[in-house]
Amino acid sequence: MDKIFNNTAAAFALKTDTELERAYFLFKMIASQPLVRIGTAVTNFALKAHLPVEGLIRATVFDHFCGGTTEDDCLPVVDKMYTKGVSSVLDYSVEAKEDESEFDKALDITLKVIEFSKTRQAIPFAVFKPTGFGRFDLWQKLGEGRTLSMEEAAEWQKVTSRFEKVCKAAHDADVPVLVDAEESWMQDAADKLVADMMAKYNKEKAIVFNTLQMYRWDRLEYLKTLHQRAKTEGFHIGMKVVRGAYMEKENKRAEELGYISPICISKEATDVNYNDCITYMIDHIDTMAVFAGTHNEDSSYKLMKLMNKAGIDKDDKRVWFGQLYGMSDNISFNLAANGYNVAKYLPFGPVRDVMPYLIRRAEENTSVAGQTSRELNLLKTERERRKLE
Repeated sequence: MDKIFNNTAAAFALKTDTELERAYFLFKMIASQPLVRIGTAVTNFALKAHLPVEGLIRATVFDHFCGGTTEDDCLPVVDKMYTKGVSSVLDYSVEAKEDESEFDKALDITLKVIEFSKTRQAIPFAVFKPTGFGRFDLWQKLGEGRTLSMEEAAEWQKVTSRFEKVCKAAHDADVPVLVDAEESWMQDAADKLVADMMAKYNKEKAIVFNTLQMYRWDRLEYLKTLHQRAKTEGFHIGMKVVRGAYMEKENKRAEELGYISPICISKEATDVNYNDCITYMIDHIDTMAVFAGTHNEDSSYKLMKLMNKAGIDKDDKRVWFGQLYGMSDNISFNLAANGYNVAKYLPFGPVRDVMPYLIRRAEENTSVAGQTSRELNLLKTERERRKLE
């Protein structure tokens, strides 16, 4: 298969020279772990002290990794990317504030995105995360099989009602919805609820998608078990397949509490697990749909080969590739240029509230081996091509 991900002209076609220089500067900064730590501390202090730094954040890191502060604010970015065939998933990336009014706000925003998607081909999915609709401790308590108090049971009813409203709206609008995965110790409860929503709303095709974090060694087995239930009850499975974003946190908790870590023993084991999962899903594509969320070029090529071997059209709506906005443009835009379905996760929200998300992105980039240097090398190649050196 042709290697397509080194074409920097296609990857950065939408970036002006100024935006390219900003991206190069940002990833040079992110490449330095001490600078990321210092920058994180200074940013947190400045925001807590209400210093006037939001304009600076907006002009640099925010505009590189986020679409805007509101859904409408994102539309110019959405429309611009779609000129190159890259779709958007509008992701309300405000870290959960645990009260009912905030959960209802997250619900309203998700429903609004579904409405947006009905009339905009460029926004083919909606997305939310379980803790956007209910308290983490509630998910954890249910996941551990503990009995809820009367007050908690009433609270859980509100959570399931929010899920129901979103999944029904998605089904009625024919807009698939992606449910993000979170920490393993709350995920069992989320998996159960999302599976029930699949059983109800995925009778004809995948509308409700759960997320499989393939750094967890038990996820392929979970998928196979769910597949048996789907065969029995007659529904389609939708899955966003990712590697996962909480590895250090997961390993640390397992060590502190003395249980076997749910995380694969190595990156290589995670890679094998990921590729085995997408292989299984393509082998059963008649009743499954996959959203491959990956910044890994080898896994992307693997999925392309699997599609080709199975005779699946590049633009078959049951197979999507996804990357985060501001990262891996060489994968996203080159896949789109070659006719594949591609969507960028486009975070949005008030600058101050989205900062935890942005800090996590920076920290992940310093910890993922090779990610930042790969971004830098591609940006450097494009600067040289444009004679910006």
